[in-house]
Amino acid sequence: MPSCSVTEFSKCIVYPEKKSTVSDLRLSVSDLPMLSCHYIQKGVLLTNPPPSFSFDDLISSLRRSLSSTLSLFPALAGRFTTTPSGHIYITCNDAGVEFVSASAKHVTVSNVLSPGKDVPLLVRDFFVFERLVSYNGHNKPLAAVQVTELNDGVFIGCTVNHSVTDGTSFWQFFNTFADVTSGACKIKHLPDFSRCTVFDSSAVLKVPPGGPRVTFDADQPLRERIFHFSREAITKLKQRTNNRIETVKCNGNGNGKITTGYLKSDSNKKGSYDRTAEISSFQSLSAQLWRSVTRARNLDPSKTTTFRMAVNCRHRLEPKMDPYYFGNAIQSIPTLSTVGDLLAKDLRWSADKLHRNVIAHDDATVRCGISDWENNPRMFPLGNPDGASITMGSSPRFPMYDNDFGWGKPLAVRSGGANKFDGKISAFPGREGNGSVDLEVVLAPETMAGIEKDSEFMQYVSEVTYDDY
Repeated sequence: MPSCSVTEFSKCIVYPEKKSTVSDLRLSVSDLPMLSCHYIQKGVLLTNPPPSFSFDDLISSLRRSLSSTLSLFPALAGRFTTTPSGHIYITCNDAGVEFVSASAKHVTVSNVLSPGKDVPLLVRDFFVFERLVSYNGHNKPLAAVQVTELNDGVFIGCTVNHSVTDGTSFWQFFNTFADVTSGACKIKHLPDFSRCTVFDSSAVLKVPPGGPRVTFDADQPLRERIFHFSREAITKLKQRTNNRIETVKCNGNGNGKITTGYLKSDSNKKGSYDRTAEISSFQSLSAQLWRSVTRARNLDPSKTTTFRMAVNCRHRLEPKMDPYYFGNAIQSIPTLSTVGDLLAKDLRWSADKLHRNVIAHDDATVRCGISDWENNPRMFPLGNPDGASITMGSSPRFPMYDNDFGWGKPLAVRSGGANKFDGKISAFPGREGNGSVDLEVVLAPETMAGIEKDSEFMQYVSEVTYDDY
């Protein structure tokens, strides 16, 4: 595996094509806690563009399309401003974003993909603003793009301030950037910059002198792997966590129609089923990961383990928020168990705990969380201080593989070094789609070695193929 250090060809500021008409945007109850988090770093690995399209041509094209895209997303071209009252705003002042072109011609696509192996550290060199804390948006661009030419491919890495976007907004921007580059005639969805939501608040977050710092040790030794789960594997996991039954409904003519349902575990009626009681595929996968990581950590049975899952609140509120609301609209759902219970009981038990917490996170719960934060404004405590926690971020529903810049969908999605600690998991859709999932798993080296030997977990893992590469 080559050690990477990229050669920077050029660096510039890209400005919006049109001047912003968006007023200053106050950071919300969901934005402010992210000020102590690193900028989000996600990118796509692509094959080379057609031979008739040189790398210089590509850079020129991406600069133009980024400028056009920023006109639709003026918040990303702004900077933070703190008022005398302590409120923090995004000032949409067209200050621009950073754009870097670079080369790593000694690195191949296969080096980056590294199937069956750890994600190589060289991937982190494909992003700018490494370990930059979001509060620095007061004096640094709120977004940056780095385009790196590889031996036989291209990597486009996007870095965005986490107090400006959550995953939903991040991928909306990235998708639009790709659409504009590819010459799409019409933009699918425009961002909604309205701040008339339940997340808007007059509460003030007190920032420590010198600005906030991340709440975890960013230098701890870690391993990072991508585990792929096919649709078939996910289906098997889901069948384990749901009591599948088949019933025959007669149509009056002696013929029967077979339908599938799920036993409702708390039903008093024998044989009744409720489709709303179904534990989802992702909850089933998360439960399996929770069990396997906890087992690999060799923790005391009496210790409490926590699985935190970030959820999108846009559709959970009544009335619902615009699905393309631009900003953070997320909350963290913690599910707790003793280590002993988690490992002694079956997979359905842990999956059901996750499931019940997710479905219970409704309008009232979201509003209660907002009120709790307003009474005690604070940064979001990323990390694993007790050695028994897992934090699930991102989502297999995000349209990561819709980023076609004009010559085909990405080969893979990768992330930089931002916000990584023991127990940080990020969920991506599988490249083949169809319900497949990739988990980016970051663990202490001894824990990673443990789950690699965990047959209950590894039986569902398969290698990704790149037949069209």
